[in-house]
Amino acid sequence: MGLNGVVTISQLRADLHAADFTVAALDALWGADAAAALARGHRVPALRALASERDALASPLITLARVFVLGVPVSAGQLAAALPTLGLAGTRDLGLVGNNPRRTAASPAEDSVYGKVDLRPYSFTDRLGTENWWIASDPGELATGRALDEDHVLGIGGASLTLSGLMMHENVDRVLDLGTGCGIQAMHASRFANHVIATDISTRALEFARLNAELNDIRNIEFRLGSLFEPVVGERFDLLVSNPPFVITPRVEGVPAYEYRDGGRVGDGLVEEVLAGSADHLLPGGVAQMLGNWEYRDGRDGFARVGAWVDRSGLDAWVIEREVQDPALYAETWIRDGGTRSGDEFDRLSELWLEDFARRGVTRIGFGYITLRKPVAGTRTLRRLERLDGPVGSGLGSHIAAALAAHDWQASFDDETLGRTMLTVASDVTEERHYWPGDEHPAVMNLKQGGGFARRFPLDTALAAFVGACDGELSVAAICAALAQLLEVDEGALRAELLPNIRELVETGFLLP
Repeated sequence: MGLNGVVTISQLRADLHAADFTVAALDALWGADAAAALARGHRVPALRALASERDALASPLITLARVFVLGVPVSAGQLAAALPTLGLAGTRDLGLVGNNPRRTAASPAEDSVYGKVDLRPYSFTDRLGTENWWIASDPGELATGRALDEDHVLGIGGASLTLSGLMMHENVDRVLDLGTGCGIQAMHASRFANHVIATDISTRALEFARLNAELNDIRNIEFRLGSLFEPVVGERFDLLVSNPPFVITPRVEGVPAYEYRDGGRVGDGLVEEVLAGSADHLLPGGVAQMLGNWEYRDGRDGFARVGAWVDRSGLDAWVIEREVQDPALYAETWIRDGGTRSGDEFDRLSELWLEDFARRGVTRIGFGYITLRKPVAGTRTLRRLERLDGPVGSGLGSHIAAALAAHDWQASFDDETLGRTMLTVASDVTEERHYWPGDEHPAVMNLKQGGGFARRFPLDTALAAFVGACDGELSVAAICAALAQLLEVDEGALRAELLPNIRELVETGFLLP
């Protein structure tokens, strides 16, 4: 892939705009069911939908969808018509297309061309509003019909979407995107930062990342080649984001080592290394957000390993485990991710993966989110490791930022000071009650959070009454005093019982100062 000048890329940008090459237009073209199938790696429904558009087969939108999204060759004339400003010569200069290597009944023409890149629209909404971009990457096995190359540059996958959703949208000066891949996290961060540094060990990845930034007219990202923190020795940042190559891959001959997901370490060592290295590259108050895997070894809880990493780092930490897989399912997931679906090769790779896990005593593999923070005064106040495996709400990045602020707010108060504060119930919080048939009193009461991590918090009578009285008019101490009188219990004992739960409800976003 060549990046032959800003002018050529600006011409591509103009043609994509003119063709209305957007997520909304494509979804309207082939429908919601085909779009969902395409997200699962199944293109036939989308191809069938395009085949039914016989009167529009020459439209620029359909041509671009076929060649760059679905991986179907098109005629050189159709592509030239779809990109009139860039032209066919410009697409070749940028390395976007090549001559069709596979003559098919659907595309037998000698002048047919195929997409050498996957180029597709991407839409999202953040604090600044809705934005539409285009993202280029290497074509996947859907287009190539074979397993991925080891230097494959991945586009926007599930992990990318997860991390971009977790990213805090606070205005900051400097951001580090460690292991940028196609550049998507750096591009998201560029909307809230003065300067972003994006690093990767892959030259190809940085080429794609530069193309994507230029294509979307983003000017505040600096790209550096190198492994992990090597390109930023001695530098510190307000925010560090990383979707590191955390996949646990056997270090044996015959197992592909994909650059986009394999960090070259044994087991979960790469995640431990990134977590430890973050401490030296965050400014006081700076935050690191990353995804990762961790191993359960010889029956020992995986959180024990993560907790030890956190303790050695000296950083505030909030770790959320979202999923745990057995070794067989984990191996199957990542072997298929590389494009090997079944047959002898799948069995061979599966044997190597499972033998590696067995030899090292790995019984389970956890996946989750890690948020780290450099303490401002050098004193850690947050060490939270929890399992939240249910559906999540929207706005996780904003929720995480609010949760950190709420933690700092309540942690700065002793119980007496907290008692003088007034609280309100967050707008997304509801209460649910469950009754045995015919009973007057509920058997189960929970607070339910609509946004964030969609938590449920169990209530007893006293806590339910306390939350119900939090309307910002009475202090915590005043509500506790009234409840003690109503329930005919000792006021001091009731406050001692309620305050830990009140602090937890504040920290997790149920109650607001």
